[in-house]
Amino acid sequence: MAPSPLATLITGRRRVGALALAGLTLACLLLAIVAIGQGAISIAPGRVAEILIARLTGDATLLEGRDVLVVLNIRLPRVLLGLLVGAGLAVSGALMQGLFRNPLADPGLVGVSSGAALAAAATIVLGDRFLAGTMMKLPFALLPAGAFCGGLASTLALYLIATRGGRTSVATMLLAGVALGALAGALTGLLAFVSDDRQLRDLTFWSLGSLGGASWTKLSAVAPIILPLLLLMPLLARGLNGLMLGEAEAYHLGIPVQRIKALAILLVALAVGASVASAGMIGFVGIVVPHLIRLSVGPDHRLLLPLSALGGAMLLVGADIAARLIVAPAELPIGIVTATIGAPFFLWLLLRRTSVLDV
Repeated sequence: MAPSPLATLITGRRRVGALALAGLTLACLLLAIVAIGQGAISIAPGRVAEILIARLTGDATLLEGRDVLVVLNIRLPRVLLGLLVGAGLAVSGALMQGLFRNPLADPGLVGVSSGAALAAAATIVLGDRFLAGTMMKLPFALLPAGAFCGGLASTLALYLIATRGGRTSVATMLLAGVALGALAGALTGLLAFVSDDRQLRDLTFWSLGSLGGASWTKLSAVAPIILPLLLLMPLLARGLNGLMLGEAEAYHLGIPVQRIKALAILLVALAVGASVASAGMIGFVGIVVPHLIRLSVGPDHRLLLPLSALGGAMLLVGADIAARLIVAPAELPIGIVTATIGAPFFLWLLLRRTSVLDV
C-alpha cells in the first residue's frame, strides 16, 4: 500500500528538519571558531581550533603566548555569551509566537525587552544609589534578577490585556506592546535624567546592546538562567503544538494548558531578563529566526525550538562579527546591526501577512 500524501509530507519535513539540525549545528560551530579569530588581533581559524582543543585536552605545551590569552580570556567568553543570548532570544520569540499563536509576537516588539531594560536600568541607578553605602560596587548578579522581574511583569501584563475569553487578539497585543514599550522607554529616560555620568554610560550600553563586556564572571551568572529554557524545550514542544489548535482543543487533548502557559511565560521572562542584563537591548532576533525556520521546516515545535536556538545563536554571533568589522578598529553596537537586518524583514512579513492584524 502506497503511503498517503500526508505521511509523505510529514516524512519529508522530518528529513529536512534532521538535515537542518545537523547542518546548523556544524555551521554554528564553524562560525564560532571564525568569530573567536576576529578582532584587533587576527587569529587564523586553525590556530583557534588548536588552542581550544589543547584547552580541552589539557595540553599545556600549546597554551602559551599572546594568542592563547586573547582566545581564552577575551574572545571565547564573548562568543559563548553571544551564542547563549542569541539562542535565548530566538527561543523566547518562538515560545511567544506559539503562546499567542501568531508569528508577529516577539519579546522586543511587544514590550517585554523594554520592561526588562527598565528594571535593569532601575537596578543600576536606584540600586547603585541606595546600596552605595553598603558595598563598593553593585554586583552583576542583581541585574538579571531585576531584568527578570521587569520581563515577567511585562509578559504577564501583555497576556492579561490581549486575552479575553480564552482568545488572544493580535491587534490588541501589538498595540499594548507599543504602549508598554513607550511607557518603559519614558521611565528609562527619567532614570537617565537623574543618573550620574557613570550610570548614564551604563544606561547607554543597555539601549544600544553590545557583547563587549563579556567575561567568564558574567557568563557564569547568565548561563544558569538561560540554559533551563534551552533544556526544557522538549517539554514545551508538545504543548505548543496542541495550542496551535486552540486552548479548548488542547485541553481536550489532555495538554495542561495553564501549566504550559505559565512555564512559557516564566522561561521567556528569565531568558529575556538575563539577555538584556548581559548584552542590552537587542531586537528582532526573536522574530526573524523562528519565522525563517517555520518557513523552512514547518510549525512543529519539536524541530522549531532547537533550530531556532541554533539560528538565533548564529545570527547574533554573525552580527557581532559585523559589528567588529564594519567600523574597525572601533566597534558598532550590535543592536544597530540586528535592527538593520530585522526591520526590513519585519516590514516584509507585515506586507506578506497583512491579514494577521485583522485577527
